[in-house]
Parts: sequence; structure tokens; C-alpha cells
Amino acid sequence: MKTVELVSQRLHNQRLSAPGFRQPVEVVRWFGAVQSQDFEAARWAVALRMQSATNDAIENAFNRGAILRTHIMRPTWHFVADDDIRWLLALTAPRVNLRCGPNYRKFELDDALFKRSHKVLENALRDGKHLSRSDLRRKLNESGVAANDTVRLAHILVRAELDGVVCSGPRIGKQFTYALFDERVPASNTIDRDEALAKLTRRYFSSHGPATLQDFTWWSGLNAADAKRGLEAVAGQLETESVGERVYWKRRSREDATHSSHIAHLLPAYDEYFVAYKDRQSVLETQSVKSSLTTWDLLGPTVIIDGRAVGMWKRTKKSIEVKLTRALKKAERVAVDRAAARYAEFLGLNPSQFGGIHFGEISRRR
Repeated sequence: MKTVELVSQRLHNQRLSAPGFRQPVEVVRWFGAVQSQDFEAARWAVALRMQSATNDAIENAFNRGAILRTHIMRPTWHFVADDDIRWLLALTAPRVNLRCGPNYRKFELDDALFKRSHKVLENALRDGKHLSRSDLRRKLNESGVAANDTVRLAHILVRAELDGVVCSGPRIGKQFTYALFDERVPASNTIDRDEALAKLTRRYFSSHGPATLQDFTWWSGLNAADAKRGLEAVAGQLETESVGERVYWKRRSREDATHSSHIAHLLPAYDEYFVAYKDRQSVLETQSVKSSLTTWDLLGPTVIIDGRAVGMWKRTKKSIEVKLTRALKKAERVAVDRAAARYAEFLGLNPSQFGGIHFGEISRRR
């Protein structure tokens, strides 16, 4: 398999070149989870995989609880479908707790303290109440659980998420709230750990493949032994291809992964197209590009054309500013204009309200 084929297949399986989903929850369920510590960026990431989507549509799905936002897999927020959250937490929460362990100890957070804080949160949120972080800080302090330190409070709430006590509630204006987990999340049948492991592995390689075992281990937050066991459980449903000495796994499919040339996307920060892989080198075009754009840059808002990173972008009050690593061909610039128009439509704005796109060049790093 050539690198260009790997990129093309990822674009297809990530549903960037084939955005066929109609509902936000379908996108999140397809991926298994979507990184969402940047809420605005994550909404755009979901919309990019849909036939047509507005900012309000994603917001409504979140406020209804069809998609939830919680700490899962790795110690950061992810969107997760309401019917997936229970088995995903059961599978991945122990590893997240392990990684949070040093801060638990630093802030003197032990099982006895968490038992007390969980009870306070349960009482505060019972009967459908949705409270903000500041509201819960006050409730904890009033109960004698010190919560004025921002990091200590964050870890109290993370542990409550991981233990299935709380999850995201609807936003009130632009303010996030928490809800009682068992009141917000529908009941579901329990599945055993091996089934959950196989399910997550299948989801990852279907939506992110071709990808390596190391990529999956990074994305899932699982230890290497569990990731390998998950891959062995579903290997018969996958197929492999190689680039050099690296083995890539993907789902067996008869779908055509080809797409037209000069298709551009304005990817948000922490998009699954980049953040879901330990090795992101394949999306950098040439040696000259590598000198001005690093794989760490790819975690920010990135311009891609035909799956390859060609620059960074940001929205200002009046325009979209694009900084490129190279000059664009006429057809490529048209494609970037089209991508910006789609973003404007997502926001519910007329493209002319952006005042156009301002193109610049990324400074060369020494």
C-alpha cells in the first residue's frame, strides 16, 4: 500500500470524503468516541461527517442527551453516544483512574473522600437538576469537601464521571452543566469485558483504519496487552496492508475509497483525523512541508487538501485566516473557498459575512 492509498482510505473511513450520516449521534457511534475538550471544535468535527449539519443541530443533540460529554478512554473529554457510555466506562475507566492517580494522591483524594463527594453530587443533582461546576463547587464546600482549588475540584468531578455518578447535562446559555448519570443515561444490557474490548477495537479500525496496533493503543488508552487482545478477537473481520515494515489494519469492505482530487477541509483542533493516531507523519506532504508544519501543529485547526496538511486556519470576527505551507493551485484555492463556505453554513452565516478568506504563509522554522 502506498501512502497516498492510506490517506485516501482514511479519508473515506473517517467519513470526510463520504459524509453520509444524518444525525450527530450516528457520527459519534461510528467512531466509538470523539475527542471534545474543545467543545466548539468537536461540534464542527461531528458536522463534517454529516450530509448537512448546523451548529444548532449538534447543540440540540447534546442538550437532549443523545450525545454525552465525559472523561473516557484517556484523561480528556470525549463525546460518546448515550447507548455506548456504560460499556465504554466499564472498559476504560480503570486505566483513566490509574493515570489520574498521581493527582489524586497530590490533592489527598482517596476512596473515603470520593464516597463523600459522590454522595454530595448525587443529592445536589437528584430529580433532574442540572448544575454548573460553580454550583457543585459550592455544594461540596458547604458539605465540608474542600473544592476551591480548581484542579482538586476537576479531579473530584472526573472521578464522579468515571464512577458513573455524573455526566454532562444540557448547556444553559453557554454554560456547561452536570446531570445525574442514572437519570440521564438510558439503561442497557451489561456486556462482559471481552465483548466490550472487541466492540471498541472493531469500531476503531472500521472508522479510523488503516491504522496500526500502536495507533489503537494510543487512542483507546488501553494497555498494550489489552489492545493486542482486542485486535486478536476481531482480526478475522479485518484485513491488513503494509507500508514499509509497518502493518496497518482496516475493516473488510467492498466500498470504493477513491475520491475526486482537490477536496479541501478545514479541520478543527483535535480532529479524529489527526488525534486518533500515534504516528501522524503520513499526512505531511513533502520534506519542504515538514520543515514548516510539525505533527504537533496538526492538533490545531488544520487545512487539508486530498487528506494532506497544507496549512493552518482560524476564524476571526470578520474572516477566516489561512496560513499555508505552499502556494495553492487555482483548483485547490477554489476547494478551500468551498470548505470555508461550508463552515459558514454550519454556523448559520452567509459566507459573505466572513469578509472572504485571507491567505498567508507559515513562517519557516529554523
